[in-house]
Amino acid sequence: MNHHLEIENMHVYYGSIHALHGIDMYVGKGEIVSVIGVNGAGKSTLMWSISGVLPHKGGIRLDGSSLPAKPNEIVNLGISLVPERRRLFTALSVKENLIMGAIRRKDKEGIATDMERCFTLYPVLKERLSQRSGTLSGGEQQMLAIARALMSRPSVLLLDEPSLGLAPIVTESLFDTIAAIRDEGVTVLLVEQNAFQAMEISDRTYVMQAGRIVESGKSSDLLEDPIIRKAYLGD
Repeated sequence: MNHHLEIENMHVYYGSIHALHGIDMYVGKGEIVSVIGVNGAGKSTLMWSISGVLPHKGGIRLDGSSLPAKPNEIVNLGISLVPERRRLFTALSVKENLIMGAIRRKDKEGIATDMERCFTLYPVLKERLSQRSGTLSGGEQQMLAIARALMSRPSVLLLDEPSLGLAPIVTESLFDTIAAIRDEGVTVLLVEQNAFQAMEISDRTYVMQAGRIVESGKSSDLLEDPIIRKAYLGD
């Protein structure tokens, strides 16, 4: 079952630096919502704050209930982050990374079912099961990072720059699988510098600039906005 996520008046500080300024955001059940913006806009800070790694002021709620403070408790509620640059256990095999994703689960049959589901999304992982994850290509590592997150059986998946460093053809395939994950009932919040493709697969988009939301709306509408096109789509 998918869930909705609400962020209200979020502020984040790095010491004396005010990194996020009053962020308000809503991710509805079964939506893909994208967040776009240039480097340094605060997109990754947003994701680390939702997942509990960074302290924040303001409210974050899942289905109306405030999130706990600790990252492991947030994962247990069904929110899973795929961080920027993958952050795999590179010395471990593909299979061991997938098992690590399910480490808090006890349902062996469910874990086996979810692993097969990951292989349906990313067949190459089944071929690489015993291979050390650090030896995979960039695209394969990103597939594994997403699959590892799915092994916790999340209802909300946070994806931070999944296309970073990937070739265009790999990126296109990756975005297809993100849409497939949503179609299976997972709500997705997607932070992405590849604005065009993020907006193409998402229902709604938020535009971040210097730690603030400066624009939001239906992705299809923002794709036609000449100001957005010039600033973020290269027109």
